[in-house]
Amino acid sequence: MIDPRGASGSSRTPGRMSHDLGRSMLGWLSHVEIEDLLGTEVVARLGCHAGGRTYVVPITYAYDGESFIIQSADGLKLRMMRQNPLVCVEVDHVDDLANWRSVVAWGRFEELAGPAATAALTLLRKRLRSFVVSETSPAGNQLTEGETRVRSGNGHASLYRIHLFEKTGRFERR
Repeated sequence: MIDPRGASGSSRTPGRMSHDLGRSMLGWLSHVEIEDLLGTEVVARLGCHAGGRTYVVPITYAYDGESFIIQSADGLKLRMMRQNPLVCVEVDHVDDLANWRSVVAWGRFEELAGPAATAALTLLRKRLRSFVVSETSPAGNQLTEGETRVRSGNGHASLYRIHLFEKTGRFERR
C-alpha cells in the first residue's frame, strides 16, 4: 500500500481516484481521514519480525494522536518486538466489499514503565471503557504508581506504545 511516488498519507489529495470500477472509486485517504480512522477504531493488526520470522496478530489499542497504546500478555509478540522494535500496524473499517477504509502505519515499539505506564493504562481504560472486557483486558486490572506490569489471566501483561512515524491510507467507495 505504499504510494509508488513515495509520498506519505498526509500529502495525498482526499478522494483522488486511481481506478474507475463502474460506480466505485478507489483512492488515497487524506491526513484527516487517516487520523479519524485511527482514532475511532480500537482493533488493529500488528506485524512484527524477528529471528527470520514474521508474526501478525490482532491487538486492542487506544490512539493518542501519535502512538498506539497497548497492553499485551507476555508472549511471542512482546519477545519479537523486544528483539526488533520496528513494526507495522494495519487498521480498517469495512462496511462491505465496495465501501472500506484502511490505514497502514509503521512505527517503533517502546515498553512503558513508571508514570508513563500509569498514564498509558488510564488512557487505554478510558478508551475501552464501553467495550466488553475479558480477563486479559486492562479494565479489570490495577496499576499503581511505579508498576510496569499488571496481572493478566494466568500471567503478566506489559504496557507499551507503538510510536507511528509513517502512515498511508486507502479507501473504496461506491
